[in-house]
Amino acid sequence: MTISPLAAQNTEILTGAEQPNLYLENLTGKKVGIVANQTSIMPSKQNQHVVDFLLEKGVSLKKVFTPEHGFRGDADAGEKVDNTVDQKTGLPIISIYGTNRKPSASQVKDLDIIIFDLQDVGTRFYTYISTMHNIMEAAAENNVEVMIFDRPNPNGDYIDGPVLKRGFESFVGMHPIPVVHGLTVGELAKMINGEKWLKGGITCDLQVIPVKNWTHSTSYFLPVKPSPNLPNDLSVRLYPSTCFFEGTVISLGRGTHFPFQVYGYPDKKFGDFIFTPVSIPGMAKSPRYQDQACYGVDLRQKPMSSQMTLSYLLDAFHKSGKGADFFTNYFNTLAGTDELKKQILAGKTETEIKASWAEDLAQYKKLRAAYLIYQD
Repeated sequence: MTISPLAAQNTEILTGAEQPNLYLENLTGKKVGIVANQTSIMPSKQNQHVVDFLLEKGVSLKKVFTPEHGFRGDADAGEKVDNTVDQKTGLPIISIYGTNRKPSASQVKDLDIIIFDLQDVGTRFYTYISTMHNIMEAAAENNVEVMIFDRPNPNGDYIDGPVLKRGFESFVGMHPIPVVHGLTVGELAKMINGEKWLKGGITCDLQVIPVKNWTHSTSYFLPVKPSPNLPNDLSVRLYPSTCFFEGTVISLGRGTHFPFQVYGYPDKKFGDFIFTPVSIPGMAKSPRYQDQACYGVDLRQKPMSSQMTLSYLLDAFHKSGKGADFFTNYFNTLAGTDELKKQILAGKTETEIKASWAEDLAQYKKLRAAYLIYQD
């Protein structure tokens, strides 16, 4: 897949939201909630926000649920997002990140249907899919329908990484799927329902509005950054590989304008590229190693593997000489297993580590095939 900043290359691709003929009739006369943020736009309609479009079409939109980073996408990773009112539309904005990650019964029982329309990036630890799981669960418990406005997965052309092991579930990994799962949110929602992964094995009344003119092998360039620290297509493509640094002592560039595209540490032995993390409101208010020079590698200047690689992680680990102290407690949570850390500490190569995933990935691919909406 080619990396390009030109979202204009998404010729002919229509997201679920951009096909109102497939859903407006089903919304008529219903009280509607929506999960939306700055990614919930309609490129074929001059990037009109889906909330504005639905109101324009007379849909009875009652409230907006917003995930990590907030409705306008300007909150830092992990930052508390408060309930508020959207100044433009007057709609109540209900945060479903922080202490209230799953809507309460009182927040959904006055609705007939909840629309989910967020741009995901195709990795298990990106929290928008955890938000979707919680929405589906709350809806199922309160007899509310769920409608997914599907969007392309920019990392949807391959599958890789360890499959999450039982006991390692968290908000950055709720399902037994690999790091790079090869599904759109619509396909994953079908899998969650079909495999009865919601609490108690319940299922929700689910409808997926599919993307038009897209397959898993179709390149897709995001028309808007999905979150503050994934600012371009290169960062999105590197994210499955560089996000592992979140569970180590290494900086992945938070506090710069090129996060997830560099890595380094305050020690010259890590590389010739120098960057200094600083406080950047809306991206990283208090980044790791703030105001300290970090030495490392600039991946913007390197030929990039088109798929997930462990080479960056292993490079930094070996340079560090820190052994187990290279990792933080968060690493196993991100990996969804304790095996990856053990393998790295044992000196396994990337080839050996990836070979250990083969059987699990083969089983997952068989499972995935039952829920595909789009061709590979």
